[in-house]
Amino acid sequence: MKTHLDAEKGHVHRLKTEICVVGGGLAGMCAAIAAARAGRQVILIHDRPMPGGNASSEVRMWPMGAHGRNRRETGLFEELLLENMYRNPTRNWPLWDSVMFEAVRFQKGITSLFNCSVTDAVMAKEGRIASVSAWQMTTYRRFTVEAELFIDCSGDSILAVPSGARFRMGREAREDFGESIAPETGDAKTMGNSCLLQLRETPNKVPYSPPAWARSLPDESLLETRPHRPDQFVDNNFWWLELGGEQDTIEDAEEIRDELLKLAFGVWDHIKNRGDHGAETWDLDWAGFLPGKRESRRYEGDHILTQGDVQSGGHFEDIVAYGGWPIDDHPPAGFEAVGHPNVNHYSPSPFGIPYGCLYSANVENLMFAGRNISVTHAAMASSRVMGTCAILGQAAGIAASLALEKGVLPRGVNQFMPELQERIMEEDLWLPRHKRSISPLCTEADLETEAEDKENLRNGIDRPTDEEGDNGCFLPLGKSVCYTLKEESFVREVRLIFDSDLNRETVRGGVEELHFEPTMCNRPCSMEPYEFPTTMTRAFELRVDGKIIFRTEDNHQRLVRIPVNRTAKKLELIPLATFGDERAHVFSFDFK
Repeated sequence: MKTHLDAEKGHVHRLKTEICVVGGGLAGMCAAIAAARAGRQVILIHDRPMPGGNASSEVRMWPMGAHGRNRRETGLFEELLLENMYRNPTRNWPLWDSVMFEAVRFQKGITSLFNCSVTDAVMAKEGRIASVSAWQMTTYRRFTVEAELFIDCSGDSILAVPSGARFRMGREAREDFGESIAPETGDAKTMGNSCLLQLRETPNKVPYSPPAWARSLPDESLLETRPHRPDQFVDNNFWWLELGGEQDTIEDAEEIRDELLKLAFGVWDHIKNRGDHGAETWDLDWAGFLPGKRESRRYEGDHILTQGDVQSGGHFEDIVAYGGWPIDDHPPAGFEAVGHPNVNHYSPSPFGIPYGCLYSANVENLMFAGRNISVTHAAMASSRVMGTCAILGQAAGIAASLALEKGVLPRGVNQFMPELQERIMEEDLWLPRHKRSISPLCTEADLETEAEDKENLRNGIDRPTDEEGDNGCFLPLGKSVCYTLKEESFVREVRLIFDSDLNRETVRGGVEELHFEPTMCNRPCSMEPYEFPTTMTRAFELRVDGKIIFRTEDNHQRLVRIPVNRTAKKLELIPLATFGDERAHVFSFDFK
């Protein structure tokens, strides 16, 4: 029998790791997975029962990213999306949750602490975190996690206050950074939080009686600029249900949530019962009780990204990621503001984001990724979207693993910037205006195939670009593309990049350039399952010196690495089938 004293003996669980990632949204997931795949031991602390953050079924916000053709984010983010498309053709939320859960929970090298909130940090000395304290609500356990490096992907910068890391919250004054869209006088206002709604069409009329506490919206005065008719549902997840920007989105979170719920159920009452909106057969399928947050604390790093940096294209020598969403600013009053619920200011797609935005200016073993990176409010209005956050997280995880390998702190990685950028591109993360290096073993080999564009297979650019064109090679199915080495040499691995269609349409009804993945929001009766991208190579084999060492009929990923680990003279790739196209389209077939 357990006694009180027995329980107390094991009350604090002390864990030690190399990297501690705080926050399991897409940024934190990608940071943890990237570091673990680089061979590092990682503890991921996340205060929710599932990973994914705003992209999970608890909030249900679409992960948006860079606009424009061939600008889609790849790397781990694309890996997750492709896995979801393959396993979840109807785009339902529980299956998407399972994809994200699996990616973290079963990744070798990650110890995941879900339902676990960080409560404090202990400093080894000024400017260095020794450990963090956390409490797990399901087990009632307390943890102390020691680590060499910490990556805060919590969005709210939970480690800022206890560590003394410099941070910002609110809007800078116009003259602070010369930002034309900033207010004349700085303030503590932010963008607000949102509780989303999801609807489902039914064959019959469905009545709705609102709760007594729902807000009353008897007319269109606050809704005329906010889409809320069934013919607008396909690309409308009610993101404009927004409040709290004139309060503190952290300290006032519970009050803001309550007001958002009153508003959400009142809006549905308005749609159903206050005028003819054509919604008689639509039912409220889900309402979010966990608000999605756009903005709170932002860390200060060695570089603070500004409106000017974004709009000039972000041509940084230490580029580690890119953005491409408009500078999408929301009025702090949110739903209470008169007029349009947001203003989009120009930003180029892509614009570079430098490494100096991903580590603390004054806490030497603290990194961060997601919406809390080192940016002004104006720049954050673009960089905050989840596609950008995901690739920032992966870049941070790769940088942290390189820091440990080199025996330096995050700032010290700057002296290894070319190597960091190479490792980032090796993971199928695009760095605009950069080419991935190809091994001399590959570049010096003879390459034989019927395709005229065969040299694209080893040009170091893994997607179409404005400057270099398609960069892919169209290969006949069943025909070989063959490397013959100058002499027998040891080959460690083959790296392949297939075409997952970076311009795929992901919304029924065709909303140009908007990538509404990984799930649908409002579901009409007529919705059909989605097809997998027809461009993807489904079946292929790899031969070494005429012997098949790898064959699959079930590929659905863009980046494929195949261990070889043997002496070879000849390497052959034979694409056998796609998901629909007559030819395979391959961006990379190289080796080292």
